[in-house]
Parts: sequence; C-alpha cells; structure tokens
Amino acid sequence: MLKEWIARSLIITGLVLVAAFPVLTHMHAAQAERIQVQARMAEDGGWTPGNLTAVVGEPLKLRLTSEDVTHGFAIGKLDQPSVDVRPGEMTDISVVFTHPGTYTFYCTRWCGVNHWRMRGTIEVTGPKPYAVTPQPPLYVTLGMNIDAIHQASEVPSQLPSASRGARLNQKISTAYMSRDYYLSHTPEELWQALRTDRAYVDLSDQEVWDLVAWAWQSNTDPKLVQAGKELFVANCAACHGQSGAGDGVYANQLASGTNSNNSSQPMGEHTQRPINFTDPLNMLSASPAHLQGKILRGGMGTGMPSWGAIFTQDQTWELVAYLWSFQFQMEVNP
Repeated sequence: MLKEWIARSLIITGLVLVAAFPVLTHMHAAQAERIQVQARMAEDGGWTPGNLTAVVGEPLKLRLTSEDVTHGFAIGKLDQPSVDVRPGEMTDISVVFTHPGTYTFYCTRWCGVNHWRMRGTIEVTGPKPYAVTPQPPLYVTLGMNIDAIHQASEVPSQLPSASRGARLNQKISTAYMSRDYYLSHTPEELWQALRTDRAYVDLSDQEVWDLVAWAWQSNTDPKLVQAGKELFVANCAACHGQSGAGDGVYANQLASGTNSNNSSQPMGEHTQRPINFTDPLNMLSASPAHLQGKILRGGMGTGMPSWGAIFTQDQTWELVAYLWSFQFQMEVNP
C-alpha cells in the first residue's frame, strides 16, 4: 500500500513538473531578454551599458537598478513618465519605438553637480514611415551668433507688467506683435522701436516697457508658461535656482569647478556660474531664438548642457516662454 502511494505521488509530481516546465522555461527566457542597466553617479561611470540598440515595433526590455543613490530614468522626446531607479532594487520597463533614430536616455534625479552627464543613447533601426528633411534651428536660419557677448543699453526702472501694458490701450503695429518679430527680436529692440515712434511720444519709458511686456505675453500662453515652469523646475532649477537668479544648489560648485563628492574626476573645463535670468542687462538683449539656441545646443565653454536631444521643439519654446516671466509680470500659475 505504501509503495503504491509513493509511486502515485512520484507520478503526480512528475506530471506537475512536466506541465510547469514550459512556463518556467518561458519565464527564464523572458528574464534573459531583459538588458540590465546599472546606474551610478556620473563621476563613477553613469549608465552601464551606456549604448543600447532597439528595433522599431519590438519591445526593448530593460531592468534598471542603482548602485549608489536614487536616480531617474527617462528617454528624451518620448511621452513617457520618468521611472525611479532605486539602489538595491530592480525595476523592469518595456519601451516600443515607432520611429527609427538615435534617442537619448538620461537621469531625471539631481544626483550631483555632474548629473547632466548621466546620459546614454539608444540606436533604433527600422523602416522610416516617411522621409523627413531635418530643419535647422531658428538661430541658425537667422544667422545668429549665440555666443556673442550681449548687454542691454536700456533697462526698465521696475519689472514691466503685461497687464499694465494692456490697460494703456495703445495699439501696437501688427508687424511688432507678430510671431516672427517676437522670435527674432530682443525686448530691447522692440522698446527702441516703440520709443522712437511718434505714436508713443506721450508715454514714459516705463510705460513703453509695459507695452513690450504685453507684446511678449501676447506671443505666449499661460498654459505654455506653466508647462515651461514645470520643465524649468525639473531640469534647470538645481543650477539656475528656483527664482532663476543663477543661485541653484550646484551654482557654487559650477563656479569653482569642483565635484560634490570630492571625486578626482574633473567636471569639465571652463564651467562657470549659471546665467542669472533675473538680470535685465542679459535677458532684455536676448531674443527667443537666441534663448532656444542655448537650450538646444548648450553653452559652449560654460558647463551648460545640450538639451536638443531630450526636449521636443514644443518643449523648448515652452521653456523660453517661462524664462520671460523672470523679466516681465506675466500670467503664470502659482
């Protein structure tokens, strides 16, 4: 009787294992398909591996983990939320690309002064759905030298107000209010044009600046400004400061060229204190195209990283729209 019971138990166990084998094999294969990506602070290597490949329409399966602090993982120009990458934990994600090209993945958590160096690439191959001719950035089309030193010769006595400008009930030429003019001219250039126009001879200098603020706000939108604010807080404030005054938590380290963790690895040559967006001498002599160019390309020899591979075109203009809120009283959600 006992022998019979043992025999039956062995048969049942064998049948269970046979039935479970395909499932276990599939699970093991699924695990093997995942690429493990390890995150470390930039001074210690950043992402490993830093270069990945994928195929259009096929899932890229990743297993993310951190070896030091909590990092964030996101892929530029994709409408997907950031994923936290915590030390000692494994986080599985799957990404499907619809277009071929080179994508940049990056850290979204401010893990140190060299945080922006935590970037890697994903080469995605596959058929192109349609031919796209890349368009050069606007600053290139306009022939702008975005590295040239610029400083406004005229600045307002107080922060210009778009609402005060609107209440002046002064009609501004459509040529000055157009999107093309806004993108390619500086606020100071518009102030100079209005100041020499006889139609505004009775206005004070400050009132003309209020008109400039109104014209600039007319070419943005509160929703765009709010979206730009969110981008700024997430990606720029650690260096430029929440108030835009160039006094972020890493500003002093950028100015001195030192690392936050006393690493012997250099930060890079010629880093400098981040730009102060509340300085009218600098900002009122810059056009929106100029600011977008700096965002896209980065600041050569300053430590300002390039965001062209991460932000979409729309996002760059949202960020530019928000930057003007440091110079003009505009509609921004608190």
